Amino acid sequence: MSAAVILEDLTVTYERRAAVHHVSGRFDAGSLTAVVGPNGAGKSTLIKAIVGVLQPAQGQVRLGGLSARAIGYLPQAAEIDRSFPISVADTVAMGAWGQIGAWRALTGGLARRAREALEAVGLEGFEARAIGSLSSGQLQRVLFARLLVQDAQLIVLDEPFTAIDARTTHDLLQLVRRWHGQGRTVIAVLHDLEQVREHFPQTLLLARERIGWGATGDVLCSANLRQARNMAEFWSADAGLCHADTGARP
Repeated sequence: MSAAVILEDLTVTYERRAAVHHVSGRFDAGSLTAVVGPNGAGKSTLIKAIVGVLQPAQGQVRLGGLSARAIGYLPQAAEIDRSFPISVADTVAMGAWGQIGAWRALTGGLARRAREALEAVGLEGFEARAIGSLSSGQLQRVLFARLLVQDAQLIVLDEPFTAIDARTTHDLLQLVRRWHGQGRTVIAVLHDLEQVREHFPQTLLLARERIGWGATGDVLCSANLRQARNMAEFWSADAGLCHADTGARP
């Protein structure tokens, strides 16, 4: 049901500084892939380029014909406005916007799916609660429920398990495994390498450039991790966008 995501010589910049630099590779259809690397490695930048929040400076992202509504995106928790006056039920229902539009009421089937999604994340009875009243773990469960309602073919998660409790992490990892078992393509930015080794069969190790991409056990070897750390130590905050025809590097 999923399409492959292909990166072709992808460079993404902030103010002409390369945050992701000439990355090529492929997330196979139905794969479950962790994106890891040092702080500032360009992981979130890469994710935002995949979902279309950021535009490439060079190269391209190919989504195998997927439309925007077929992509489920969960940004970092810091990017969620918890002060916005919206209920848990309405937040979860937003997952159906791609199917019904922003102003139409949920059909009986979609309303039932929203209730089932809340049950699946362990939050039945929370429908009327404001999202601002939730704990970090509860809010993340709500956002996963929204993804369940969206029923996307490509699911992209940016640090989904940061600053949440162990029980919530365990429960949400089970949903990730469920999506993978259904043949969806799942890409997640993560920091916990032991978690990656245990739950994610594929890994992209990034240090602005591609260090390794493939089977997790092969990618997370000591040599690759050392190379990523060394590259991070020598990054220059003033490095500009290179020009491929000159061979310059940031």
